[in-house]
Parts: sequence; structure tokens; C-alpha cells
Amino acid sequence: MQRLGVINLDSMDNPRPPRSKIARVLYGVLAYTSLTIGLIAIVIPGLPTTEFVLLAAWAATRSSPALSAWLENHRLFGPIITNWRDGKIITRKAKVSATVSMLICSVVMWLTLKHLWFLYAAIGGMVLVNLWIWSRPEERRS
Repeated sequence: MQRLGVINLDSMDNPRPPRSKIARVLYGVLAYTSLTIGLIAIVIPGLPTTEFVLLAAWAATRSSPALSAWLENHRLFGPIITNWRDGKIITRKAKVSATVSMLICSVVMWLTLKHLWFLYAAIGGMVLVNLWIWSRPEERRS
């Protein structure tokens, strides 16, 4: 199901190739940009790696078979993509890692930011994302 303004990551299994070259180029730009942000997010607490890798995989299926294959066969990113395709699974290790990362980011922001409205908004956003992450299954259901 695809709604307006919502990316349907379920369709990574059965991608519809774009009709035009410009669309493939735009999907390619999105894929490489998302992958770059995902790679940066590995070392920056508070920036979500998984979501950007999933977005990169989705866009790569529509633009670059080589990038798509590389992502799916990557030792770190491949399992993330496979787990998402197999039932929107987020492993316990990934959940704990995300939670710890957000906690570290929250503490750093609490100690360094002077603008309380931004601090509360950022922490509120992280709490909502964390609740969503922990609501995902950790393994395939029978």
C-alpha cells in the first residue's frame, strides 16, 4: 500500500523500475545521499543509521542494481535490509544500540545546549522514535 508522501519500503522486494532516465537519476541521488548519511550516522550519536540504510536500499532498487546488490550482500547492512523485508524486524541488539545512542546524545545536548525549546523538542523526538523502534518485532513470527 502506498499513500501520498509515504515511502513503502515493502516494495523493495518487487521494485517498479522508473519510467524515465531522470527518475532513475533522482532515485540514485536519493540512494547515495541516504547511504552517505547512514554511514556518517554510524559515528554520530542520535542520527539514525538503519532508517537511512533502508531508504538507500529502497531507492537503489529503482536506480542502481549494482548498489542494490552491494547493500543486500553487505555484512553490516544486508541483515538490516533482510530483517526489514522479512517482517519489519529490528533486532534486540539494534534496539539497544539505538537507545544507548539516543541517551548519549540527550545527555550531551542537556549539558551543552542553552535553548531549552530545542532540547525538549529533540529529546521528545528521540523518545517517540525509540518507542516506535521498541514496538517492532525482534524475530520472525511463526
